[in-house]
Amino acid sequence: MRPGLRPGDLLLVRYGARVRPGAVVLARFADGTLAVKRAAERRPTRTGEEGWWLLSDAPDVGVDSRHRGPVPAVDVTGVALVRVWPRPRPV
Repeated sequence: MRPGLRPGDLLLVRYGARVRPGAVVLARFADGTLAVKRAAERRPTRTGEEGWWLLSDAPDVGVDSRHRGPVPAVDVTGVALVRVWPRPRPV
């Protein structure tokens, strides 16, 4: 799959929005890295708390849940609604 976003794209994010499978989300990995990934499915974390399996649209390049495991739901902070620059379009 080709990446839907590129470095420097500006996104309109709704913080606290309900996450659904297939949504592009803003998430914080355990090391503090803030990332934009696609929510694939709900999966429990190693501690048993609710989490999300997040995938990169460019799996050969990106770091995602395949490398770091499920991200706790509380660390999936928002849902990207639209790319506002360059050329606005849905994400």
